[in-house]
Amino acid sequence: MFLFTKSKSITMQLLNMAAAIVFVMSLSQVDLVYAGEPAFLPSPVRSVSTVPTNGDVNPYGVAFVPKTFPSGGTIGAGDILVSNFNNSQNLQGTGTTIIRVPSTGQPTLFFQGQPGLGLTTALVVLKAGLVLVGNLPTSDGTSATAQPGSIMVLDKSGNLLQTLTDSTLINGPWDATVDDQGHFARLFISNVLSGTVSRLDLKVSNQGVSIIEGTQIASGYQHRGDPVTLEVGPTGLVYEKKSDTLFVASTGDNMVFSLHRAGTTRKDLGMGKVIYSDNVHLHGALAMVEAPNGHLLVSNSDGVNPDQNQPSEIVEFTKQGEFVMQLSIDPAQGGSFGLSVATSGETAKFAAVDDNTSTLNVWTLVFDNDSGRFH
Repeated sequence: MFLFTKSKSITMQLLNMAAAIVFVMSLSQVDLVYAGEPAFLPSPVRSVSTVPTNGDVNPYGVAFVPKTFPSGGTIGAGDILVSNFNNSQNLQGTGTTIIRVPSTGQPTLFFQGQPGLGLTTALVVLKAGLVLVGNLPTSDGTSATAQPGSIMVLDKSGNLLQTLTDSTLINGPWDATVDDQGHFARLFISNVLSGTVSRLDLKVSNQGVSIIEGTQIASGYQHRGDPVTLEVGPTGLVYEKKSDTLFVASTGDNMVFSLHRAGTTRKDLGMGKVIYSDNVHLHGALAMVEAPNGHLLVSNSDGVNPDQNQPSEIVEFTKQGEFVMQLSIDPAQGGSFGLSVATSGETAKFAAVDDNTSTLNVWTLVFDNDSGRFH
């Protein structure tokens, strides 16, 4: 059994944990060298298919439905939503579906849009009972036909309420995160076609959203079309409200940046400050989330700085830029993308897609007060 403690641990304890991880993770490769705070990344528990009846593949976005989400719809608190980027012919930028993965039982279809949407990793769920999802459409699955796309607003039953467009602020929405305050929300969007990050200040109700103000808050990240990954640009976003800091994972730069005053600025802050640069463990930093221990978890595309010995890795590191550990979710490259974490009391759940197999992997850890450890 894999155990890790909330409190400080010693190097030998961590090394013993690493050995335990290798034992229980038959399909995963793990590298653990950090001797500070204990790692968050756990051993796998559950794997489900994300392929709907229309055959969409290449799952991108992952989002938990929050515990305060209103009842009465086709999704409920604790469900996981997964957006698909490719259609049944595996053409990028053409997937149209969002899958609901309940805590138990089989996945079901939550949303299916018009052909050729290309639903991205920009998938968030609001407390008011709304789901926001970005799209980047193509007509032939190549970057040559990529369009700016939009942010679609869905109700709790998967009905389309609104489509938000803006040629500057929404330009290939590749990922998103939100500071959700109920009737007000700050939506941060990474734009892969322009190498920028935008913030939309939203008034929220169960009928939809209205934009109070929109600001381009960051720019200068590498961005380009790519024959394998379709687009390369800024992706993963994590917002730390207490310090008003947005963390940005830029795939082309293969670094993670921090932007201070991200939630309040009315000007472009440039690229921000580099907080994590690691050519040993980063191979095209993609989606990013914060773990309950305060560490950041970032997936890797393997399209930048690839390493055949480190395929489809999810990397855990501190906000001070110290590597903690990594795990591989697939023995082949290019499988790691969307991530999400949810906590409830003493339980934490971590969900990550495997693009190669079109599956969602879900991990569950429970804190044991007697031992002082998660397991």
